[in-house]
Amino acid sequence: MKLLNIFVLFLLCSSVLSFGQEEKEVGDDNAFKKEELPKASIDQYKIYSLQGDTIYADTSLTIQSEYKYNYLRKDLFGLLPFANEGQSYTRLKFSLKKYNTLPSSGHHAKKFNFMGTDDINYYSVATPFTELYFKTVMEQGQNLDAFITVNTSPQFNFSVAYKGLRSLGKYINQLSSTGNFRFTSSYAADNKRYVANAHFVAQDIMNGENGGLTSDEDFEGEDAAFNSRPRLEVYFKDAETLLKGSSVFLDHSFRINKENASSNWKINHQINYEYETYNFKQTTLISSILDSDGTTTDLQRFGDASQTGEIINKSRYNKLYNRFGVEFENSLLGRFEFFVEDFRDNNYYNKIIIADNQIIPSSINTELNRAGGKYAYAKNNLEISGLISSSFNGPASSTIKGNLLYNFSERMAVEFEYTNLSKIPDHIYNLQQSSYLGYNWSNNFKNEKINSFSASVKSPWVDVSANYQILNDHLYFTDDVEDLFQIITPQQYTESINYLNIQAGKEFRYGKFALDNTVLYQQVQQSEAILNVPEFVTRNTLYYSDHLFKKALYFQTGVTLNYFTKFYANEYNPILGESFVQNQKEIGNFPMVDFFVNLRIQRTRIYVKAEHFNSPFTGNTFYSSPHYPYRDFMLRFGLVWNFFQ
Repeated sequence: MKLLNIFVLFLLCSSVLSFGQEEKEVGDDNAFKKEELPKASIDQYKIYSLQGDTIYADTSLTIQSEYKYNYLRKDLFGLLPFANEGQSYTRLKFSLKKYNTLPSSGHHAKKFNFMGTDDINYYSVATPFTELYFKTVMEQGQNLDAFITVNTSPQFNFSVAYKGLRSLGKYINQLSSTGNFRFTSSYAADNKRYVANAHFVAQDIMNGENGGLTSDEDFEGEDAAFNSRPRLEVYFKDAETLLKGSSVFLDHSFRINKENASSNWKINHQINYEYETYNFKQTTLISSILDSDGTTTDLQRFGDASQTGEIINKSRYNKLYNRFGVEFENSLLGRFEFFVEDFRDNNYYNKIIIADNQIIPSSINTELNRAGGKYAYAKNNLEISGLISSSFNGPASSTIKGNLLYNFSERMAVEFEYTNLSKIPDHIYNLQQSSYLGYNWSNNFKNEKINSFSASVKSPWVDVSANYQILNDHLYFTDDVEDLFQIITPQQYTESINYLNIQAGKEFRYGKFALDNTVLYQQVQQSEAILNVPEFVTRNTLYYSDHLFKKALYFQTGVTLNYFTKFYANEYNPILGESFVQNQKEIGNFPMVDFFVNLRIQRTRIYVKAEHFNSPFTGNTFYSSPHYPYRDFMLRFGLVWNFFQ
């Protein structure tokens, strides 16, 4: 009901703004004649990021828009969703993991839809622009993403957006309830002497945590009774997690010289404050496991606890980041910037714990200062950029990045990138408190070191990209007990891990038919099985496109096959909101076939999809993570509706 009210509110706002910008009447001899206002072109509806990447509002219906029609609103190739919308994802493509040299709180398996600074866009539009996204979910709920942006003047823009989800799910205790509120504003003086972008984000992600199936055999067997998924036993029937956060961000710059010239000096400043909490709550600690001989075993899945009643674990995190820079820009030489950074954060609990004769402190914090420089050059078909920074006060950390892009033509380009990072460990590796005795630790791990080499080629024949990473002092989680118990601890791998991926994509067309292909190959060299990925991942879409009703309607229909080879996927742990390395159960080697029909009528795109429609006759061997099944066959539909007032 809450999401429906928001949907109606955005419709009303759009209607009011549209009414306020109707064509004006002209006071001439014909009192009823209306002035014809010029129509805005699509390039007057700009969407840009802090990095300077700019795109335009897109209402077309393409195979790429089909791939992006999902909860995360992005192409999910390399990510495998869990059974219910709004849960975690298994990362099939390791290079999708993004590193930041500064620490975070952790809980990464919960943060796929947790919006950070790089996920926020800014806008400049000729008239009010609205987008409404709606999609059905698995059971009892809906997914809505409503957005509106307005330029009150050519200099000032603001946007308001809210993405909400509620989905009960097919299994016991699998409810997802999430919300992401975003507000952005942008200002640019007439002469562009002062430019500012700011945003505020408030978000929460709540999930019922059932701990996975207690018996994979019941799921994989042929007993029709278990086709009703609530009949499958799970570990927890009342556990839940809640991740909440809010952030305030401002990025602005001031040009020292009054007029824009071939050489300019600027002062840049960026500030970001974030607050975050992570809660794990469990009322019933005992799980009952039905053994193969018909007997029942009672156990505490996460081991011994300091209490027998309800468990509530809560961690808090805040950070303040400031960055000051002086920039020199020259039309011939490029753009140079020298900057200093101040970073302060605190990850804390409400008490000190003594466990196994070890004192677990109530907090861990970071205070550091860094200095560095940036360079960017873009002329004709060549773009070059570089960054180097290193801390001079506080914990050691460093970043080196370099990028080169050359466009031979609109359809052909090559790009090379190098990254060298010395990353401070995320706090969850160094400090954890819980009422479960095995989930308390205080560590002092070394920095992770990441060397990454990337190259890509875009051409009319094939698009190819490759990434090679060398990981040293890699941090990960592992299960120390295994079997029916799950007691997770952080570890640091002291040897090197060498990771390689090569990805190729090509679309073949014949008349109104098309075959879109993406293939990923991965290889890992390591002494122990720490970083596990499938060797091959593929997505192939065969579809047909055409116009109907004198081109008033455009449609696409086709099938998509997703597949990956077997591998020891990481398993999800709700206490930490992290995934851990395991070597007990492989997943993969099952096809996921979707059938879709998509329609476009003016600026409305309608999507209908039969997801995983092959599951009833290819066997119940499909998992998103060990003991967490992938999605059953279901029919889902929705739309994306754009308004240009």
